[in-house]
Amino acid sequence: MMKLTTKLAALALLAVTACTTQEVVYAPDIEVQSKAYVHGGQPSVTLLTMVNNATGSGGHSAVMINGSQRVMYDPAGRFKDSRVAERYDVLYGVTPEVLQRYNSFHSRKTHHVLIQELPVSLATANAVIQSALQQGNSPDALCANNTAHLLSRVPQFSNIRRTFFPKALAANFGNYPGVETSRYYEDDEGQNYQ
Repeated sequence: MMKLTTKLAALALLAVTACTTQEVVYAPDIEVQSKAYVHGGQPSVTLLTMVNNATGSGGHSAVMINGSQRVMYDPAGRFKDSRVAERYDVLYGVTPEVLQRYNSFHSRKTHHVLIQELPVSLATANAVIQSALQQGNSPDALCANNTAHLLSRVPQFSNIRRTFFPKALAANFGNYPGVETSRYYEDDEGQNYQ
């Protein structure tokens, strides 16, 4: 019975992922290099979770890493901006203006962005960047799972559990000492509110 249940679950997951199509974007080296942005300041790893205002459920996970440069892993994300270069699901050139647009893109009357920032060493931040580069393109519906996986490959985050649920990942990440949490809200007219 256990084998049958496992096989059925695997087939269901395969069916869901087979029905979705995700464009593979691979910016050339020259574009990636030209868009590179060094933010400076404290190296950090910031988990971004899009949260439904009515239900409290999570709708999407992404992670921004401030290391030798600032990049974002936005698995199966729909965010596009001419100021960034995208290679697979890694966005290069995440300036403060781009980050603001990213948060605004995901915030509306129905959703807000949960922002969980953790200061880390430069070595850890760069290890998370390398893990994001290794993760590759993500199919739809696997954003939390792929984000958790890339984090868990880095020793400091080895106890991050794989999950398909963005809110579960946020709860797990929020257990790390030193995480600073904030929320970004916007209405449908683009006005920020708290």
